[in-house]
Amino acid sequence: MISAQRARVLGTAAAVAVSVAGLGACGSSGAAEPDGGPVAVVASTNVYGEIARRIGGGEVTVTSFISDPAQDPHSFEAGARNRLALTEAAVVIQNGGGYDDFMGTLLKGAGSKAQVLDAVEISGKTAPAGEELNEHVWYDLASVARLADRISAALAEAAPEHAAAFSANAASFKARLTALEGKVAALKAAHAGEAVAITEPVPGHLLEAAGLENETPEEFSEAIEEGDDVPPRVLRDTLALFSGKKVKALVYNAQTSGPQTEQVKRAAEDGGVPVVPVTETLPAGQDYLTWMDGTITALQKALS
Repeated sequence: MISAQRARVLGTAAAVAVSVAGLGACGSSGAAEPDGGPVAVVASTNVYGEIARRIGGGEVTVTSFISDPAQDPHSFEAGARNRLALTEAAVVIQNGGGYDDFMGTLLKGAGSKAQVLDAVEISGKTAPAGEELNEHVWYDLASVARLADRISAALAEAAPEHAAAFSANAASFKARLTALEGKVAALKAAHAGEAVAITEPVPGHLLEAAGLENETPEEFSEAIEEGDDVPPRVLRDTLALFSGKKVKALVYNAQTSGPQTEQVKRAAEDGGVPVVPVTETLPAGQDYLTWMDGTITALQKALS
């Protein structure tokens, strides 16, 4: 389900697409790049932009629409420069799954001919019966490995002369992902079945891979993700997780905090429950691999 915040994003993006319709003539048709020039890549967030830059090396230029770690991706407002970047892109990477629907609106308005890679579609993730899809697939290492292969192939199609380099870079990236998967497997072997709490479903795929049990009332995390107030009963049940030490860690989305999530964070700290912060975009100065490695390490320390 798309939140009210995300619905507003769609409306903003649609308005931008109309108001800057004349910009299309200023850029290229999108799919073709100048001979010998770098491949233009656009990503909805710097998570995917950094991965594309790592695989493309010096043969790509990357524009990431959301790159500020203090910005809530759900309330992103597109501008004319975003649409122009899409007009000129050969490869576009979006998350999909309702996370960044503004991308589809802008792509249509730009008349883009870029090859569009949808991370959720590539992941093959589907919603469990009776549940909603967790679209935050960048926290699933296997899904990111599949995306790396698709990025390599898309770049090779745009610049065949560099195909071997793209493939080698993707292989190196995936080798390091495999090492991270080994750390998650070790975490699972030591802590499978242990209980944790979350503020939002953002890290859900990582926690599931580690065999951890999320004890947060579903109504709490749903309300926070949708930007709604948490019902008092649900908030009391959530706070009780920490006063009774029913969970071993709180995995806290530091990027979209508010009064009720801050109250939960304080309850965890007061109850002696470690807090593991996560974000939806890359922290300053980090790449995807160091970011994930740091998160996995922090989770391991909290549980130990």
